[in-house]
Amino acid sequence: MDSFNFALAKKYKEGANEAGAEIREIVIKDLEFSLSLKYGYQMRTELEPCLVEAQQQILWANHLVWIHPVWWGGLPAIMKGFIDRVFLPGFAFKYRENSVWWDKLLSGKTATIITTLDQPGWYYRLAYGRPSINQLKKSTLEFCGIKPVKVFTIGPIRNSTLDARNKWLKEVAGIGTKEANSHSSF
Repeated sequence: MDSFNFALAKKYKEGANEAGAEIREIVIKDLEFSLSLKYGYQMRTELEPCLVEAQQQILWANHLVWIHPVWWGGLPAIMKGFIDRVFLPGFAFKYRENSVWWDKLLSGKTATIITTLDQPGWYYRLAYGRPSINQLKKSTLEFCGIKPVKVFTIGPIRNSTLDARNKWLKEVAGIGTKEANSHSSF
């Protein structure tokens, strides 16, 4: 686990722990599950035990923190697969019968997205419209009732200096501390 995103996660946890937060961590890359919701919602795909555990941890937490790189403007495939398999109808939301509306089953939770880029955050927003952030924040988390969702972009990572990376790590530790003072479990 020597990626910069893992270093960010470690610093966030350190900051949150110093403020007394109780933290449970899901490291998606360590889970063994099929990325595909093979039958969509037409036929049930049984959840692997690690995904059942992930759902329990999400229900337990009052604040969710997502730390990830942007790949090709979007979420890494494993993260998208995790969302597809875990944020299911009946768990994260429920469609209303004969209606275009739905119930948001994860209401009352909040979230933070910390994402790394190979470009400045302002450029990602202006040139591309922040597709990965919109997908995770609006089309997943807020769709399921999780809000507010704070967003922090870090970049450009590519060609960044050690001083810049150390500054970002310190900032993320501070975010962890500040958020832990607002939330008890995540």
